[in-house]
Amino acid sequence: MAMPRPTAAQLAYGSCTVIFSTLAMLLLSQTSSAVGIAITAVAALALGLLVAMTVPLSGKRPAAVEHPAPEEPVRASVPAPAPAPERVRERAVS
Repeated sequence: MAMPRPTAAQLAYGSCTVIFSTLAMLLLSQTSSAVGIAITAVAALALGLLVAMTVPLSGKRPAAVEHPAPEEPVRASVPAPAPAPERVRERAVS
């Protein structure tokens, strides 16, 4: 079974999450060691992957249901309106 490709929304949300969470964690922790930066980067990548994988769940649409085609096409027939009786105009004799 082939793995589905990520959508543009997944790539955008995941990338933004990694960038902003990395910056936020580095600024809040104020770490300067290589180990601290590596842990922060791994945590940000994991968070970005989690966000990217949950994007389709929020906007999931139900699958289209296939209805079988009717056996015969239904044709509506409307009878033609009956002609209106013509009014006879009488001329007044002057």
